Amino acid sequence: MVQNKNYTKEELLDLYNEPLSKLLEISHKITEENFDNTVEACSILSAKTGACSENCKYCSQSKHNHAEIECHPLLDVETVKKAALSAKENGATRFCIVTSGRVPTDNDFQKILQMIKEVASIEGIHCCASLGLLSEEQIKQIKDAGVERYNHNINTSEHYHEQICTTHNFKDRVNTVKMVQKHGMEACCGVIIGMGESREDRIDMALALKKLNPKTVPINFLNPIKGTPLENYEDKIDEEEILKTICIFRMVLPKALLRYAGGRTTRLSKFNQKLGLIAGINSVLVGNYLTTAGSKSEEDKKMLKELDMVMV
Repeated sequence: MVQNKNYTKEELLDLYNEPLSKLLEISHKITEENFDNTVEACSILSAKTGACSENCKYCSQSKHNHAEIECHPLLDVETVKKAALSAKENGATRFCIVTSGRVPTDNDFQKILQMIKEVASIEGIHCCASLGLLSEEQIKQIKDAGVERYNHNINTSEHYHEQICTTHNFKDRVNTVKMVQKHGMEACCGVIIGMGESREDRIDMALALKKLNPKTVPINFLNPIKGTPLENYEDKIDEEEILKTICIFRMVLPKALLRYAGGRTTRLSKFNQKLGLIAGINSVLVGNYLTTAGSKSEEDKKMLKELDMVMV
């Protein structure tokens, strides 16, 4: 049994230098010890897009950046419910309502509560949300309305955070995750890799997540978007380094659902996407992402079937 090993930062740095085949063997064994062959499917909807006050360098929705995206105000409740029903038809069992911005306005928040109630009422769909840096009272209200899991990523390491965003800090994000857990919701908390961070930063991310103990850890791979400060970061991380990072995260987080999130279809070949699943990915975002296209549900199901895995 290897799942209970508490790796030190130094041990993890040494492991990064091992052949990928060795890391895959270790991480696959840990995954087998803790999970069956099912893969959780989640779909997301950008219920409000663009005009965000935060200055995250990777984000096409920040008003500080100059990406060409189609912005829209908060969608109506019926449109969101229809999207959730469509996601269910495509195999998703979780549906996440996502809004841009630091925090919703009071008017938007009341409308969002209605969205949550409608989505949560759909049989076979678990309602999730990602609404920014909510107050404790707002967190209580979305829990009562039906949110089961709240997404709020740490994105990068505490050390590297100021290189990516200065309008809020790393502790703001950590405190939000802790409040979510305090009020009985599961935390979905992940990262973006490939933003110029070091291996030490990636290990720090994994160790910080270990302290937070989220249910789900989305692993995003930077998809450089024209008009953002990171638009020329295509070569900051290669496919082998991505796979090694997935292995390291599985070693540090043996019982967390590791989720393929943004960037996997553009930064990983089909073959290497399969290796990531073997390494320990056991949750996937199906359909499109917030402002970029994702994979088709049928393609994901086919890939999983080839690995004797089942989407649930």
